[in-house]
Amino acid sequence: MVPTVSLLVFVHCRAMNNEFFELFFSMLSLALLAGTLVVLVARLAYKKQAWAKSLVDAFHPLSRPLAAAVTTTCTAGSLYFSEIVGYIPCRLCWYQRAAMYPLAALLIWFTVRRTERIAYVTAPIAAIGMSISIYHWLFERWPKLDTGVCSATVPCDFVWFEYFGFVTLAFMAFTGFFATIVFTTLPRNNTPSGAAQ
Repeated sequence: MVPTVSLLVFVHCRAMNNEFFELFFSMLSLALLAGTLVVLVARLAYKKQAWAKSLVDAFHPLSRPLAAAVTTTCTAGSLYFSEIVGYIPCRLCWYQRAAMYPLAALLIWFTVRRTERIAYVTAPIAAIGMSISIYHWLFERWPKLDTGVCSATVPCDFVWFEYFGFVTLAFMAFTGFFATIVFTTLPRNNTPSGAAQ
């Protein structure tokens, strides 16, 4: 009887742990999206508004390390959900991983090496990943958008979890790619305002 109770408590605690991380990553994704939108608005008003130039210039030294942290967190989160929790990635998930994992490695490398003009490498990869994640998120809502890319064994319209009515794993990937594009294409205060990193 005692081992059965212990097993039930363990299963219940593990399920609660999974729910905690699902909610944590969902809220982290929303916070990232909100912060990214603030930076994007400042970026768009960079030439016209003093507050926007001040905000972007102040944020710029943090932009590259934050982009590396975002992509690394996305990578770690995806591995946690698939390898520890057991959520099986669909084909679109794998395509998003094929963009996110190299981005994490590249951004760490570029940050450590202080490589210039990383946007020429990171932005196209992130844009491809973001396009796939947008399609995946829309496909989760409207399965009729299927173009035959997914397999029947692991359907792409299956949602492992959803918070706030729209935050899914695909949405989280979108916020990671979107933040990477915005953070790595900010103008520098010692170059013309339209120049990318």
